[in-house]
Amino acid sequence: MELSTGKKFEALGRIMHLTMGFQRSRVVLTAYELGLFTVLDRGGVSPAEAAADLGTDPRATDRLLNALCSLKLVDKREGCFWNTPETSALLVAGKPDYLAGLLHGVHLWDSWSTLTAAVKKGGAVGSGPVNDRGEEWLTAFIAAMHWRASAQAGAIASMVGVRENDRVLDVGGGSGAYAMAFCRQADGVTATVLDLPNVIPITRGYLEKAGMAGVVETVAGDYETSGLPHGYDLVWLSAIVHSNGPERNAELIAKAAASVNSRGRVAVQEFVMDPDRTSPAFGALFALNMLVATDSGDTYTESEIADWMKKAGLVNVTRHDTPFGTALVVGEKP
Repeated sequence: MELSTGKKFEALGRIMHLTMGFQRSRVVLTAYELGLFTVLDRGGVSPAEAAADLGTDPRATDRLLNALCSLKLVDKREGCFWNTPETSALLVAGKPDYLAGLLHGVHLWDSWSTLTAAVKKGGAVGSGPVNDRGEEWLTAFIAAMHWRASAQAGAIASMVGVRENDRVLDVGGGSGAYAMAFCRQADGVTATVLDLPNVIPITRGYLEKAGMAGVVETVAGDYETSGLPHGYDLVWLSAIVHSNGPERNAELIAKAAASVNSRGRVAVQEFVMDPDRTSPAFGALFALNMLVATDSGDTYTESEIADWMKKAGLVNVTRHDTPFGTALVVGEKP
């Protein structure tokens, strides 16, 4: 079927917008990576002054600033540049709402550049284990996860629910944002964050900053190679199963089921896919994020997660959609 001229130009415009979107992304990431927004926050900065502060080329810095201006991220007056109120609040280092985790976007750029090779191979090309990716990568990754989790953890912990004196195990808990949120839900609740040895010092930093080091403990370990500690009322797996293939997830859910007390629960939070895997759209794209970043990670459907739980002996498996585009799948131990 041949497209009409109008439809053809409409489709061409949409395709070109999609294919050239990387340019806008790279402009923002480069400015962030250089610290340009922080330099601009004093206001009225010339390209030469910004270049001198950043150690960059003056002409190239001018062109980058002009591009940012075209994207409405900075203002230009009489040859000098200012942050907009939004960039000043969100992209200037040291401010309360600074998007510290955006450096992870720079790292995602690198991994997504391997998508063609990853589709040919069927998995990540050149990405090593988390503990082997260097301190800068790891710190940026945890910061990005903390920023997202901190905005959601209170509401999601309330949805999951805990009782007085419950014990919570947060597997792969990163910054401890969810563990802290659970502890705030009811009196006497304590939590343990289990994560890799390189992550735990970062976790402790977040806990100390929040004044929660006394109620959230940390344990260095690898859920892939050892069992989980026992005696918990809730095992929390947030943004964990998407890093693994189906067989490894079945093993992990079985370990989680063994970790909880009778009548305890295992709760999974993920971007849960519809059966045809084309929606939600973010989950479909995130599946590719896992393709370029892991050997066998993926996004999964509700039935897949529920099957792992049922095979692990969990019952009363239910799904609850959150306001944040994720879903909770929760199973109970008899």
